[in-house]
Formats: sequence, C-alpha cells, structure tokens
Amino acid sequence: MSAPVRSWNGLPQAAHARQLALQARDAALPTPDGSLLAHGNGRSYGDSCLNDGGTVLLTRGLDRFIAFDRARGVLRCEAGVLLGDIVALALPQGWFLPVTPGTRHVTVGGAIANDVHGKNHHVAGSFGHHVRAFELLRSDGSRLLCGPQQLPQWFAATVGGLGLTGCIVWAELQLMPVPNPFMLVSERRFAGLDSFWALNAAAERAAPYTVAWIDCLARQPRGIFSSACHAPPQPDLPAHRAARRHMPFMPPVSLVNCLSLRAFNALYYHRPLAPAPALRHHGGFFYPLDGVRDWNRIYGRRGFFQYQCVLPPSTCRDGIAAILARIAASGQGSFLAVLKTFGARPPAGMLSFARPGATLALDFPNRGAASLRLFADLDAIVAQAGGALYPAKDARMPASLFRAGFPAWEAFSAFIDPRFSSSFWRRVNP
Repeated sequence: MSAPVRSWNGLPQAAHARQLALQARDAALPTPDGSLLAHGNGRSYGDSCLNDGGTVLLTRGLDRFIAFDRARGVLRCEAGVLLGDIVALALPQGWFLPVTPGTRHVTVGGAIANDVHGKNHHVAGSFGHHVRAFELLRSDGSRLLCGPQQLPQWFAATVGGLGLTGCIVWAELQLMPVPNPFMLVSERRFAGLDSFWALNAAAERAAPYTVAWIDCLARQPRGIFSSACHAPPQPDLPAHRAARRHMPFMPPVSLVNCLSLRAFNALYYHRPLAPAPALRHHGGFFYPLDGVRDWNRIYGRRGFFQYQCVLPPSTCRDGIAAILARIAASGQGSFLAVLKTFGARPPAGMLSFARPGATLALDFPNRGAASLRLFADLDAIVAQAGGALYPAKDARMPASLFRAGFPAWEAFSAFIDPRFSSSFWRRVNP
C-alpha cells in the first residue's frame, strides 16, 4: 500500500480516494470518479497539492530528459523531473537554472504550477518567465502546446495556476550560463528595518541575488543580509563535499519553541561572518535546508504553518514593520524568516504570486488556536496593505483574502479543467 500523500508541512490532513501514477507522457489521463489533481514531489505547504476525497495523479514517474541543446542551454524534460536533476545534468556543462526556489526537490511541473521564485526576482523574474513551452494534457484527452506566443492565455493560466488547468506532461526551459558551481557571497548584519531597506537598495544595484534572514523575536528587527553573484572563472576551485544530515524521527512535540528559537536566533545573528565576498558552493547558498533530509520533522506530529505574504511597494515598509511587531508581541517566532524584495517585472501568470514589492516568509509550529489568532491579525495587516498570501505555502487563508490578492481569479476560472480540483481551490471558492 502506498504512503498517504501529504504536503511538506503536514497540514492539513487529506484522505484521498485514490492515488494513481502517471508513468508515460503519451498516456491518457485516468477517468476515476470525482476530481483529479496532479501531484509532484509534495513540497508545497498546505493544501494546494492535496485533493481531499478525490484522486491524486502522481507525476514523479515522468522523470525523463527529452532533449538538451548544450550550445543554447535549452532543455526539454518531463514534468516529474526534479530541479536538482536539472542542476546535476546541466551545471557540469556550464548551465544553471535562471530561477530556483529554496529547495531543489521540486518537480518542473510543480515549479510551473506554483510559478516559484528565488532570490533574484529583481533581475530574472519568476520561473515562468523562463519557460519556453509545455504540453498540457486535459481530461478530455486534448493536448495543448502552450508558450508565451502559442496559446498565450492558456500559458498564463497554467503558470501559477496551481495545477488546475490540466496536467503538464513536459516542459522546455531556457537555462542560464554560469562559469562554475560556486558563488561569491557577501553578508552583513543589520539592526532595524531602515538598515535592511538601505542595504537592499544598494545590493540590488550591484548583485543578482539578495535576501535577508530576520530575527523576528527581537524587540527591534535584526538580521543578516546576503547578496551574491555567480563566481567568475577561477584557476583553482575548492573541493566541495555536500553535508549529509538527517532528522531521523518525528518527535511527539515541536522542537521549535520560544526558548529554542531565542537561543538559535542569538547564535545565528552573532555567528562569525566570512570576509566579503566569500567563495561558496551554490548548494549552500541556494538550498541550505536541503542539507538536512526530512528537516520538516523537527516541528513534530502536529506539523507547522508557513505564512508568506507580498506587499506592494507603496505599503511594504510600514506593513512589514507591523507584521514583525505583531509576531514579536505574540512570542510565536519563526525559525525560518526570510525577507526579500521583488522587482518590477509583471507576473508571468494570472495567479502568479511574485509581483512588485516585498515578501516575508515565515514558519510557525502548529499551536492550534493561538496560531490561528496570530494569522488572523497578520491577515488584517496584509489586507490593509493591499497584499497577498502565497497559495503554495498556505493552509488556511480566508476566501476573501485570496480573491483580493488575486483579482484575476474569476477570469482564471474559465481555464480550469472541469475534472480537476484541489482542497485549496474548494476552500477559497466555497
């Protein structure tokens, strides 16, 4: 019997009627009773990858490379290929993902369906901006070849469309050239959000990658700001051995609590910073948590929530300050608190999350009613600021906040495959 399909944070629970594997890109979709939803590697947080009471179509079996133009960096692969598989193939040949999220354990289909973003939105936009084409398999058996110039409306609906327009079976991506696997990384401590905004503005003019870790339990927000670029060609590169750590068990309670957070945050903030710029392997910069297998287990059996918002440029400074002040007052700090800005490039898809402004991503242990009360307060700040929450990292946003944050939702609805649905979509469209 196959293991139950879950999201990465373990919330909410879902009982799927069936789990069916799709192994070949030329196969027809099954026709089970009820609704259908494609499910990649399960790295979404919340219920956008779940279909409670329906069928999930497991796409990891679509894991083959189709073609790679090594001269131009154009890669065609099946939708179940992991981003890490692409890096392993392309990086030794001088190519890298133009946009990558904080984990390499994401399928290409999932990266498109959630239009993932990275630390370089101000120069490269989101993942969908680098998709040249994909094939969309609909439940009626039709196959649509979509791209920015071919069926552009279907392309825009599917990029960021949460897997609701059908099943992506293959995609063609434009990769970016890089000299080697290393980065030049600069780090600086900051105290106060004014310092963050100043550092970020200067760094975005000089570096393609920018991001900050925030200590959101501190009375005055503080953190470490990082900027980076790909290292130029070098005669001698250091040897690299990937760390292999593992969280071997699921504790009965979360190991992340107020005491452990305060201790961790103090140690991390005051850790020695390498002289800038420091030569670092790309894995440690882009995918630090991938170095700990099953790290999500540290939150225990009750799971955890991720809360990621984006606020527009006109309100983001005051809004981010208000959110961090509310979190600090609650004592419910976040182990992973990441603050960065998005550039001015228009979204690639109708429901794309990344848009001009600033985004704050936070993880919280599931404390039941106390967590939900905090999130309701944060929702009010986000709504007043004209912001939005990221569906790929949500397990409880109200329908009103979704519709306000994604005003194209109604036009998008016309492109939904009539056989496809998800727990998330039913929740925000009751």
